[in-house]
Parts: sequence; C-alpha cells; structure tokens
Amino acid sequence: MAPPDSHRVDGTEEGDPPAGHDLVARLPGSPSQVSRARSLVTDALGRDHPLHDDVVLLTSELATNAVLHSRSGAGGSFTVTVTRSDTLVRVFVADAGSEGPPCVCRTSAQATSGRGLPLIEALSHRWGFTREDGSTTVWFELLQGRVAAQLAV
Repeated sequence: MAPPDSHRVDGTEEGDPPAGHDLVARLPGSPSQVSRARSLVTDALGRDHPLHDDVVLLTSELATNAVLHSRSGAGGSFTVTVTRSDTLVRVFVADAGSEGPPCVCRTSAQATSGRGLPLIEALSHRWGFTREDGSTTVWFELLQGRVAAQLAV
C-alpha cells in the first residue's frame, strides 16, 4: 500500500494557508536555522501572545524534523508560514520531502528522540500534512482557550 499523500487529525478542512500570512520565511536546511525559526515565530506573534510558548515549541519540532528527516537538510531549505486570527494560530513547515510520510511513532521512555509529532498531536487542535510534487508540508493549529490532551509519559 502506498503511503498517504495527505493526512489530517481532528478536523475536516484542508490545511491550506489562509490568504494573509503574518510570516513566510524560507530558511537554509541547517540545524542552526531551527533557532532562527523560533525567533521568527516570536517576532510574528510577540512574546505576550497567549499561545506563544506552544507555537514556538511545535514550530521547533517541525523545523527540526524538516532538517533531520527530509531532503531539506544538507544544502536544502525549508519554509515556515505563520497565520493567525484572534483565536487561532496556524503554522506550516514545508520541506523538500522524504522517502515516507511523517510518522507519529511511539517511542520508549528512554528514547532521546521521536517525540515531535506525538507532541504536536497532543498539543494542537488540529494538525496534518500534505505531500505534493516531492515536498511535504506539515501544519498545526492551536486555539486559544483549548486545553491540550494529556501527554502519556
């Protein structure tokens, strides 16, 4: 069976970005650019935004995945897009694609990696991915006032 070209969790609408963007930034596919992605999200939202910490954390996870697990690393690039309204923040991280689709893999308590997508699944209102023309875009939405699912330890 072929891997899915798209996936979404907890919602029915596609994860296409709305027309207006608060931030669109193309960054080199280097691990050092993950911190740059976090800084750009902080600049776009402001530190006082009620969703700031969670948005920065989840963006960092997706940017790290783009650099480590896709063709965006080692000379490639990835793009971070942030959109928001009064109650919602949506982030997209587009990369140069990989062999397989993003995986919400369960890891052992001793594992030092592999918690990014489970974290996104637990903290976001909705999330998903699309694979098109050799690239992958993973996105998530956070809603103000929503209590995140409890993380299993």
